[in-house]
Amino acid sequence: MNKSVLFGALTIAGLAAGAAAAGTLDDVKARGKLNCGVTTGLVGFAAPDANGEWKGFDVAVCRAVAAAVIGDATAVEFVPTTGKTRFTALASGEIDMLARNTTWTFSRDVDLKFDFVGVNYYDGQGFMVPKELGVSSAKDLDGATVCIQTGTTTELNLADFFRSNNINYEPVPIETNAEAQQQYLAGACDVYTTDASGLAATRATFENPGDHTLLPEIVSKEPLGPLVRHGDSEWGDVVRWTLNALITAEELGVSSANVGEMASGTNNPEVARLLGTEGTLGEMLGLDADWAKRAIETQGNYGEIFAKNIGEETPIGLARGLNAQWTDGGLLYSPPFR
Repeated sequence: MNKSVLFGALTIAGLAAGAAAAGTLDDVKARGKLNCGVTTGLVGFAAPDANGEWKGFDVAVCRAVAAAVIGDATAVEFVPTTGKTRFTALASGEIDMLARNTTWTFSRDVDLKFDFVGVNYYDGQGFMVPKELGVSSAKDLDGATVCIQTGTTTELNLADFFRSNNINYEPVPIETNAEAQQQYLAGACDVYTTDASGLAATRATFENPGDHTLLPEIVSKEPLGPLVRHGDSEWGDVVRWTLNALITAEELGVSSANVGEMASGTNNPEVARLLGTEGTLGEMLGLDADWAKRAIETQGNYGEIFAKNIGEETPIGLARGLNAQWTDGGLLYSPPFR
């Protein structure tokens, strides 16, 4: 690691330690608003609609946390961040949490002093090319120009893939997904590479999506999830268990449509604990008994959030795949509410 990179990592870690000491849960309650870092715009995951209202898969996680903590899913200030600015924004305390298609890695967890509270999307890096390029495999991309977002794991994975396959490429550095889309469609690069979910979301916005192909290779593991600062375990627990509540709700058949009815009476003890009609789980988190009920009522369970924003019936058209519940052969799994 060169000195500038080391200094940057130490700076971010130092900022994170100072910001975490303040007690984020108390700050959010006192402020009456959650400051949530998101991407600068990725349709289906986090993007403002025509009326300027933020919507998407990651946005729903932010709103669920706001509903749980503040009692109002709309009490969120969405802060757009790039691959380069996201970690400084979190470490400095500008944002309370980051929900921005960010990969959980060793160095981000340990060196940058962040806590990933879980995985809300299991992904992998892919490649998109124009059909007219006539390429059917990423291994055929020798000499290609590749649009790549700087400050991301994608950048490092790309170098590893091309080196291990003894092929060359020319990187075209970009900052945001919007810039990547513009450069790619303008022909400034032959290939765009990022998380496969991001490629599907980007392609869905094209005038002629069918003119572009997602190559079959997935060249990395990209467990994406929300994160908070080290040293603030109370806040980390709140964000972690809000995400777990959305996942568990789907597993137990609790939805935005029936959560009120199930809170009124259920024979399932875990549902009762989840919805606060039995036990003191909310109190343990520093919240009231209805925290999870509000999150589910306003945003839906994990399956509802997935289907509404990025599922097979949307223009993005993603199948559940690895993101199916563990009972359906996927990796989605929450610890028990007990």
